[in-house]
Amino acid sequence: MSHDVDRVWSVSEHLDSILGQLTPLEPIELQLLDAQGCVLVEDVTVPVALPPFENSSMDGYAVRVADTEAATEEHPAVLEVVGDVAAGSGELPTVGPGQAARIMTGAPLPPGAEGIAPVEWTDGGTGGGPATAMAAHSTDPSGAAGEVRVHRPVRHGEFVRERGSDVAAGELALAAGTILGPAQIGLLAAIGRGTVKVRPRPRVVVVSTGSELVQPGEELAAGRIYDSNSFALTAAARAAGAIAYRVGAVADEVETLRATIEDQLIRADIIVTSGGVSVGAYDVVKEALSSISDGSEDVAVNTADGGDLGEGDTPAPGGFVDFRKLAMQPGKPQGFGRIGPDRTPLLALPGNPVSAYVSFELFVRPAIRTLMGAGSVHREVVRATCVTAIERSPEGRRQFLRGHYNRAAGTVTPVGGSGSHLVRALAHADALIVVPEADTSVAAGADVEVVVLEG
Repeated sequence: MSHDVDRVWSVSEHLDSILGQLTPLEPIELQLLDAQGCVLVEDVTVPVALPPFENSSMDGYAVRVADTEAATEEHPAVLEVVGDVAAGSGELPTVGPGQAARIMTGAPLPPGAEGIAPVEWTDGGTGGGPATAMAAHSTDPSGAAGEVRVHRPVRHGEFVRERGSDVAAGELALAAGTILGPAQIGLLAAIGRGTVKVRPRPRVVVVSTGSELVQPGEELAAGRIYDSNSFALTAAARAAGAIAYRVGAVADEVETLRATIEDQLIRADIIVTSGGVSVGAYDVVKEALSSISDGSEDVAVNTADGGDLGEGDTPAPGGFVDFRKLAMQPGKPQGFGRIGPDRTPLLALPGNPVSAYVSFELFVRPAIRTLMGAGSVHREVVRATCVTAIERSPEGRRQFLRGHYNRAAGTVTPVGGSGSHLVRALAHADALIVVPEADTSVAAGADVEVVVLEG
């Protein structure tokens, strides 16, 4: 295997290397609620008009226009009530001259009727003044007969929803590439679709490593810290659209980590690890990934902190994992490979919390969105005015600083310092300020590139 041990990768090179090896997951047919968050892979057209029939948009009385054109409060139109029309009614009364049918919202417009007089425009059949509501049919069935006084004229088509006024039969309801949220699922149900063809949400397994890590809620002994990475990364994966599984922190033991990852392969479309990718004596991710088995041969691993498959190189049957140095801060050490019998993508992120989160946003989120088949895999990037100066940025490395973005003002304000352990600052940030490799500082009022983290 050929590689350059001194090679330093740019952020773009590393991302292109990852996305270039990924293709969207194969489409499947899912029940509507199971398809929430998935990407539609087919155009969906409307089989029948929506609404499929003329119906009332108000509770009131279905009337003929000529019968109410002279109606006033002093001289109401007095009409014979010939029956009730409830939502879902099949047999409908015919409204003839001098007649009205009591009708409920969503109920079909009966034959002969031309518009709806809302109940507030009538006496509700009581013989008194303007009504505010109808008596319940169950308690007063007489409301479906007798007389009703209409106090205002009704125009043709007033308070009537026309057939196909929402969408006509044959029209496009949803285009391929649409991510299905609650409103889209509601539309699919409204046009009678019980299932839909989508790309499934990727299954992401998150594993954090480190013998110092303690589960939140447990007692914190000397020298230990709470495991925040696995929670943050699992939440980030879910926010990106994935089905995410969090695995409890794994100690710095090669065999334990190797067995954990092998066990998780069966339910993973992507595996994300945090920690153990640098150059320390206890950075076990590299060592563990040197022999992930697919049942035949071991995985090949490049532990030289750089390089990629050379020309003519092929990965071993178990896969290939490449550990690299990137020209970025935070997040210099990164790993990427394909392991196991299905060549499951594995992204190995650094262990410092800010490094891990920034790395997720830059590399893992686009990978998840690519597997989803999403039309846009990248975060929104904008230009904004940096409110305060950034005193130092490492030359030759692209720095990603936490910031608060004010869209209305077109400004961004740095939040916290550059330290990769500053979790509080990260929690108060909604953007990443990008300082290019060639810049060693940013003046207050300068124009900067901003990666927007919300939405």
